[in-house]
Amino acid sequence: MRRIFMTLAFSLAAAAAPARAADDLAKGNYVKACIDAAAHAHSIPPEVLLILLNVENGRLGAVSQNTNDTVDIGPMQVNQIWVPKLAEHWRASREATYRALRDEFCANVEGGAWILRRALDEADGDLWEGIGLYHSHNERHKATYRRLVLAQGRRLQREAVAETGSTERGAAVTRGAR
Repeated sequence: MRRIFMTLAFSLAAAAAPARAADDLAKGNYVKACIDAAAHAHSIPPEVLLILLNVENGRLGAVSQNTNDTVDIGPMQVNQIWVPKLAEHWRASREATYRALRDEFCANVEGGAWILRRALDEADGDLWEGIGLYHSHNERHKATYRRLVLAQGRRLQREAVAETGSTERGAAVTRGAR
């Protein structure tokens, strides 16, 4: 039912604004493909990356100043301290790595997934500890970050349930109208 609803919604949007709807659909598919590829490459559930993207709330092309004189880069807010290690991992220059993290969504998500994988390995596979380590090694900062991740996961779950419920109600109304 959800697929039918989404197809109908995109069809209606496409009829109203063909170019914009096609661009939005293409971007959505691109984002999903990047998340799925990074998740698969690093054996991380894609939902975890999606939640972290929402918690970090970074933007493509954005660099955010931190209070410790470092910056966070792009959608997953990859801290600049990771640039040398990611450059080595990608076999790229530090400058190219920095630009890719800042300006390329897939590179930023892959970099964040690689960092999370390292954190999960350090935590011996403990998801919550790994998520905390993705953010910080400071116990207080880890705990705060884990609470944010949990709250974001719950919020996204509520939205998904509400969306599924409204889609099912809409389908029932449509069936009843026949």
